[in-house]
Amino acid sequence: MGVRFLVIGTMSLCLVPAADCAQAQEASGASEVLPAIEVVAPRTAAAKPARNRNAPRVARNVRRVFVYPTAPTPTAGSGMDVDKVAAGINAVGAAQIARTGSLNIADVLQQQVPGIIISDATGNPFMPDIQFRGFVASPVAGTPQGLAVYQNGVRVNEAFGDTVNWDLIPTAAIRSVTVVTNNPAFGLNALGGAVNVQMKDGFNYKGAEINTMGGSFGRIQSSAQYGKQVDNFAVYAALEGLRENGFRNFSESAIRRFYGDVGYRSDSSEFHLNVGAARNNFGASATVPVELLQNYWGATYTTPQTTANSVAYVNLTGKVEATPTWTIEGSARVRAFQQKAVDGNPTATQQCAADQTLLCFNDDDVPANGLNGVQLANPFPDNAVLGQIDRTTTRSVTTGATLQATNTDQLFGHNNQFMVGASFDSGVSRFGASAELGTIAPNYVVNGSGIYLGPSGEPISIGPVSLRATNRYSGLYAQNTFDVTEAFSITGGGRFNHARIELEDQLGTALNGEHTFTRFNPMIGGTYKINPGLTAYAGYSEANRAPTPLELACADPARPCIIAAFLVADPPLKQVVSRTIEAGFRGTKELNIGTLGWKIGGFRATNADDILAIPSPELQGFGYFQNVGRTRRQGIEAQVNLTSKTLQLYASYALVDARFLDALQVGSHSPFADENGNVQILPGNRIPAIPRNRIKAGIDYSITDAFKVGGDALFVGSQYFVGDESNQAQRLPGYAVFNLHTSYQINKSIQIYARADNIFDNRYATYGTFFDTTDVPNFANGGAPFADARSVSPARPRSFYAGMKATF
Repeated sequence: MGVRFLVIGTMSLCLVPAADCAQAQEASGASEVLPAIEVVAPRTAAAKPARNRNAPRVARNVRRVFVYPTAPTPTAGSGMDVDKVAAGINAVGAAQIARTGSLNIADVLQQQVPGIIISDATGNPFMPDIQFRGFVASPVAGTPQGLAVYQNGVRVNEAFGDTVNWDLIPTAAIRSVTVVTNNPAFGLNALGGAVNVQMKDGFNYKGAEINTMGGSFGRIQSSAQYGKQVDNFAVYAALEGLRENGFRNFSESAIRRFYGDVGYRSDSSEFHLNVGAARNNFGASATVPVELLQNYWGATYTTPQTTANSVAYVNLTGKVEATPTWTIEGSARVRAFQQKAVDGNPTATQQCAADQTLLCFNDDDVPANGLNGVQLANPFPDNAVLGQIDRTTTRSVTTGATLQATNTDQLFGHNNQFMVGASFDSGVSRFGASAELGTIAPNYVVNGSGIYLGPSGEPISIGPVSLRATNRYSGLYAQNTFDVTEAFSITGGGRFNHARIELEDQLGTALNGEHTFTRFNPMIGGTYKINPGLTAYAGYSEANRAPTPLELACADPARPCIIAAFLVADPPLKQVVSRTIEAGFRGTKELNIGTLGWKIGGFRATNADDILAIPSPELQGFGYFQNVGRTRRQGIEAQVNLTSKTLQLYASYALVDARFLDALQVGSHSPFADENGNVQILPGNRIPAIPRNRIKAGIDYSITDAFKVGGDALFVGSQYFVGDESNQAQRLPGYAVFNLHTSYQINKSIQIYARADNIFDNRYATYGTFFDTTDVPNFANGGAPFADARSVSPARPRSFYAGMKATF
């Protein structure tokens, strides 16, 4: 695979907040990305909404200020004037999401945020890893999570493994998404930042829309949304559905999502009750050996690999202006999540050497026991290739509440904004796992036998699991922004996090444990408005991540477990602490052809006691979690946008340099591993699966008021394979992809549109790792052994889609 290139039609987003930029967005018909509040003149007045919303604009002498979230508050319009944010600004809105034609939130984030890319460890496009500055929010259990994700102020990192199931977020109902950095107020997991998703309601969305699209690989998708305001009340509802066969074997997808909101607003208060539900099913075909891809791009390795996600949640939020300068906000929520996963794998079960009528595990003289503890008889033919079907079930119920107060009284005659808040979240998870033995057919499908493995191995590393885990996360945070002058503002604050995790083994006592993690994370920063079109910023912050119940129950190299399945007793892990500095410039300038917006910044994040998932050198598919010392992610981000009524252009570049800072030996299936199956990490080795270079560009042009065309491109540099922490193997090649799109507005209500993805049909992979070549024969090569240990997730080939949207 050589260097290749990705294009998705999007609308340019002026990320630099300023009144001029906002006007340009409105002139081009874009929806507001950031919520606006109205501030009474003079210009230096505190950012406080006008109390009388019905007063005529000419009589009120107000200006509009666009606000950026400074904490996971549930209501839009809460936050800070974006000109005073001491960090990079990353935001996308509903118009940008709609232009992708996708029900996948990851697509628009990859297009519009310079530091974000998507990798595909699961093999399903609706279960992506979103990587920002080398930190990941992933649905894959066992992936060390480095981003906090909030929906309407509610943390949606799941309780058991901090995983993020992006497929559960209803895309049509999203009003805006911001990627917040340099801010510990977003709590645990915000090592690299936080993704803050704000949903629509009947106050900011009015009307109805039905959108249906179909195309390649049997995709058919449809969404409907409706919003209406009646006096002080408003309602909103969105419904989405999708079915697709996928381009790979066994990679079907089915998505069903609902979101609804009922709101009440007065001059001094606002309350919302929102509910949501989703039930999704995926064929997650995961990585496949490169030798199989040479024969067929849709090939799969061991299957079945299916995931069924379901969620239901209720959130109650409120905001009250207690006085002209004090605002109180709060939320209460409950969320129920369930995941069932079926995963066909090779097995360490084999015929015993001394008696081939019996089965052994991982060694030919170690018994493989059944659920009753008795060694299993061998019912399989001598020429059978054995495998196992691993099944896991996770059920979590989380509840929580947040309370926050904001004050805008002047301090020493200067504008000042003070915020203090507290949050509490409690999660109870029940996790179960089982392993059914079977045989692997020539199409790599594992056929179950009805025989289940009990506790087996020396030491025991597999067997049924039943675990109850309780998480209690609490936080107290405060932040203050003080205007030293009209141009110079300083922000300082911090958050105290307390995490308590209890593990209760339901089958014995081996997994029992109690773990407590506490830390105070400070932040400080400042902005200086050099002139009306140019702002400089700099900041420092700290964040921490407590090990998850999954990681705490699988941390012993001597007793590895199937990641996300078979947990064992373990030594304790340390919490991860990240220290980040960033600085940069952003600005806008009015040109004859439109509004030019730009930004450039640099960052450095150093993690102490970083946690990685380490594969076992002894057992394929097994592994453990380990603190690996210090790691560092640093780089630069630059973006430029040109926005006018008929033309939108954007281009961005991000460099992410991610490296280990300490020497360490870890297990690996790399062909360069030593005789014990280990590789040696040296200080300065690059962290696998994090490409250094990302380049993005896009254009949208209105040929007429009704006819629009556009396209965009994505280039991602090469990366090391997961498992090549020693940086000795050949890298996974970089890639570049181009997409095109067009739309035609037939009348005021009806629009037709089409898009073509990967128009040059480039064959590339976004994720790569190694596998044990001796586990399963290469049936595509007559049953000969595999010769190449590389295994990758192939990207989608060229595809075409068309649809129609009706608005009322």
